[in-house]
Amino acid sequence: LSMSIGGIMASRYLHQSLLYDVLRSPMSFFEKTPSGNLVNRFAKEMDTIDSVIPNILKMFMGSMFNVLGSCLIILFATPLVAIIIPFLGPSCSSAPSAPLNWWLAIRLEFVGNCIVSFAALFAVMARDQLSPGIMGLSISYALQLTTSLTWLVRMSSDVETNIVAVEKVKEYSSTGKEPPTVPPGWPTQGCIDIQGFGLRYRHDLDLAIRDITITINGGEKVGIVGRTGAGKSSLTLGLFRIIEAAEGQIFIDGVDIAKLGLHELRSRITIIPQDPVLFSGSLRMNLDPFDSYSDEEIWRALEFSHLKNFVSGLTNKLGHECSEGGENLSVGQRQLLCLARALLRKTKVLVLDEATAAVDMETDNLIQSTIRSQFEDCTVLTIAHRLKTIMDYTRVLVLDKGQMAEFDSPSNLIASRGLFYKMAKDAGLF
Repeated sequence: LSMSIGGIMASRYLHQSLLYDVLRSPMSFFEKTPSGNLVNRFAKEMDTIDSVIPNILKMFMGSMFNVLGSCLIILFATPLVAIIIPFLGPSCSSAPSAPLNWWLAIRLEFVGNCIVSFAALFAVMARDQLSPGIMGLSISYALQLTTSLTWLVRMSSDVETNIVAVEKVKEYSSTGKEPPTVPPGWPTQGCIDIQGFGLRYRHDLDLAIRDITITINGGEKVGIVGRTGAGKSSLTLGLFRIIEAAEGQIFIDGVDIAKLGLHELRSRITIIPQDPVLFSGSLRMNLDPFDSYSDEEIWRALEFSHLKNFVSGLTNKLGHECSEGGENLSVGQRQLLCLARALLRKTKVLVLDEATAAVDMETDNLIQSTIRSQFEDCTVLTIAHRLKTIMDYTRVLVLDKGQMAEFDSPSNLIASRGLFYKMAKDAGLF
């Protein structure tokens, strides 16, 4: 009973530890670990720990106590058997020169036969001092010892073979883990300080971006532009730690984001992606999946995102069912729903990753007007597809080939007639 209960408790602890270790591992761990390995750890190895190892341990302990009990009874009945035990040890410890099973069978048969022979011999020698019952008991247990020894060695071999499952489960405990939680209320201003930042997508690849050093004050609106492949989205991936930094650091309100847990970091900053993500379920669930806000707050967010009239006209209103991926809504409506999510969370840092690239100009203007009015005191980073949307921003970061080419106000960048000037001219802004 104690072995069964202990096995269940140990299995539960190992499973919880494995789940915690995997969920708290950085993205780089999942990039280099095949998904099949993870499934194997949670399925096959945990099944071995749950079902196989406890039974083997019970049989191993039973065999061990049988051997020890037999030896004690033999030594009690015929103490002179203790003389030959030191000579039997080397016979079992010598290296096998033939296949293991044959070698082991021969050695165990030899040890068992020796114990039977000497137990009988010493019983005959001490027949005057021993009763026939004790002599029969000693020889009877000696005859069973060979079988018990064979079973004990087999069980010990099975334990050694299957205990590898525990080693495989514990293997992931040595991976890097997410750092501790963030300070209460962080971030309060939204200041972003990037120092010598660089990242690469894999260890064997060159840096995708490098030597990015900028300081963004709280409440600033900063556009991020560049040609295709310049590193705009890579900088966003680094800010959310989807890819860990290869060099440098990013500080938000003086806190190094590399020292924060991923959940805590990503729950304190908001992104509106280029491809809006919606799940199969009600509109309310898509806007507030954790049921953290009241209906009044949701309707207010829908009003600011210019969706109140549309949702009010639906039969079930907030209970309207969205299909997988929001296929029963237009692209513009899906993007405005993502904007409504951001309005609900209202974090101090908002990132727009080409959020208006796939929508029409009318929806683009709606999104930009809402951001200017509702995120006035927030730091906004916009990866811009249309340069027109960032011409009134505080500053613009121009990236070229993974490096910072320019960083200044739009008017100063145009006046300097650099890379941003050429991009704006190509876009037909003047």
